[in-house]
Amino acid sequence: EPPEHRHTVSERLKQVAANSVSAQCGESVVRVQVNQDLLGIGRLIQPERITLGGCAATEEDADVHVITFESELHGCGSELTMTEDVLIYTFTLVYEPKPLANTSIVKTSAAMVDIECHYLRNHDVSSNALKPTWIPYTSNMVAEELYFSLRLMTADWQFERPSNLYYLGDIINMEASVMPYHHVPLRVFVDRCVATLAPDVHTVPRYSFIEDHGCLVDAKLTGSSSQFLSRSQDHKIQFQLESFRFQPQNDSQQLYITCHLKAAAASSPIDAENKACSFTDGWKAAGGDDLVCGCCDSSCENKPVTMFTSDWIYLECKIQECYVIK
Repeated sequence: EPPEHRHTVSERLKQVAANSVSAQCGESVVRVQVNQDLLGIGRLIQPERITLGGCAATEEDADVHVITFESELHGCGSELTMTEDVLIYTFTLVYEPKPLANTSIVKTSAAMVDIECHYLRNHDVSSNALKPTWIPYTSNMVAEELYFSLRLMTADWQFERPSNLYYLGDIINMEASVMPYHHVPLRVFVDRCVATLAPDVHTVPRYSFIEDHGCLVDAKLTGSSSQFLSRSQDHKIQFQLESFRFQPQNDSQQLYITCHLKAAAASSPIDAENKACSFTDGWKAAGGDDLVCGCCDSSCENKPVTMFTSDWIYLECKIQECYVIK
C-alpha cells in the first residue's frame, strides 16, 4: 500500500480479535474486510448485524467467513478531518448483536471499530492564497485543498482570452473549473454571479444574472442568448453572457463579474442546489434531468450535497459601444 494511502484500525468498544478487521484505502474507495469471528470467541457474527457507517456489506464469503464492505471515501457516514499534511477519512464499523430467538438474551458484546484512511495533502497549490487573487483577466481561488478558477475564454474556447475589452452585443465566454481532488473526482457548479461597476457584490447598480444555485436568468429577463454549454468534463463548465452596460452611458464601462463557485463529488446526483440551467423556450439543464431546473421560476432549496465552495471570484471586463462611421 503506498505511504500516502495508509490506514489505521482501532476498536472503540470491546477488544476485537487481532487482525479480524482489515482495510485497503484506494484513490477514491475504501475496502474493509471483517472476519465473522470478530470477537475471537468462536462465535460467528450475523452479516446483517454489522454495518459500515450504516451501510450494509457488499460481499459475503461463506467459505472463509469474511464480510466485505466497499465505500467511496465520502460515503457511508465518513468524516473528513485535515491536518497541515494529511487528509483523514474516518469510518466506523458497528456491530450490534441480536437477542436469541424469543428471548432478550444476547451472547456477544457490541463492538465499534474506527477505520482511518490517511492521504498526503497535495502541496502543489499555495496554501496562503485563501482570498481571491487579482489577475487582470482571470481569477483563482484556493478553498480547502481545491483550486477554483474562473477565466475569460476565446470564441473557440481553446485559450484564455488575451483581452478583456468587449463591445455591446459581444458574447463573453467564461469557463469555471476546479482542480480535481487527487483522489475524489469533482463536478464544478456556478452557484451565482453578479455584475457590478465596482469589485463589491453589494454595490449599486448590480445585476444578478446567475442565481438560485445555477439558474442563468439573463436570457429569460432580457431575451439574450446567454446560456450554459453542455459539459464535456465534470471539473469544468462553460457559460456565455451577452455583454451589456449600466445606465448612464459612458465612453467605456468597467464591469466586474463576480461569481461564487462550488464543487460536489462527481458521483453525487445533480439536484436543485447543484445544477446549471439555461432558459431557451423553457429551462434546460446542462447535464442531468431538466426537472432539476423547475425551481428556477420559484425557489431552489433542497438538502445540499456540496462538498466545497469558493469565496467570491472576480473578473474585470471593459464594455464599450461600437460606433459605425458611414
